Amino acid sequence: MNEELKEHISECLKSGIRLDGRGLEDLRNIEIEANVIETAEGSCRIKCGMTEVIVGVKLSVGTPFGDTPDDGVLMVGAELLPLSNPDFESGPPSIESIEVARVIDRGIRESKVIDTKALCITKGEKVWMVMVDICPINTDGNLIDIGSLAAIIALKSATFPEMKDNIVDYKKKTKKPLPLKNFPVTATVVKIGSNFIVDPTEAEEKAMDSRLTVSVTADGKICAMQKGGNEPCTIGDIERMIDLATAKSEELRRHIGG
Repeated sequence: MNEELKEHISECLKSGIRLDGRGLEDLRNIEIEANVIETAEGSCRIKCGMTEVIVGVKLSVGTPFGDTPDDGVLMVGAELLPLSNPDFESGPPSIESIEVARVIDRGIRESKVIDTKALCITKGEKVWMVMVDICPINTDGNLIDIGSLAAIIALKSATFPEMKDNIVDYKKKTKKPLPLKNFPVTATVVKIGSNFIVDPTEAEEKAMDSRLTVSVTADGKICAMQKGGNEPCTIGDIERMIDLATAKSEELRRHIGG
């Protein structure tokens, strides 16, 4: 990153304001639209500032893992295309796309939001597989939080396709929703110098020293955390970042209503 720009960002933060005019703890405006993909069982599009993400949920019947014969399967993937940001490249998944997918996956998985036992059709033979695909349309920072929120809303909107005689008809949807509870919400806090901010833009992410992503369930419990960035965090930093992330998760939770 341009060092002069990084220094400018840091100086602005010291005065309590960011390049886009927000305060350090202010989120950008969020616009949400559910059920935007007709061929998906559930979907959501979220626009947060200049970042826009679309998430689709597909349900299919597959074979369970050997060590969990009566549990359904969750898979989360993220594809960061050059269309959404010139820094992204075509080809195999990048480290960034793998990290986005894994952090979002961990928040969903560790929250136990999906009752995987209820996804079992025949123990050891057939279960429902839940595939969550995350695709940014335009990227200006904070993909993890926005992608996670879109994933939860897409899961909440999902309904099972019709199945008769063990044959799935993907052209017909039932009104049966996924077995969900205790929705997790993910919030990331970024440290730049001695300042802590939320909902970072791309420029702020490039200027960051460290970040902490926290996933919080509806009952206020932390179910997952992920530290990022090249600089270490003190215990005091982590405590402050957790408190701020927890507070912002409640603000974001209003968008899913649970």
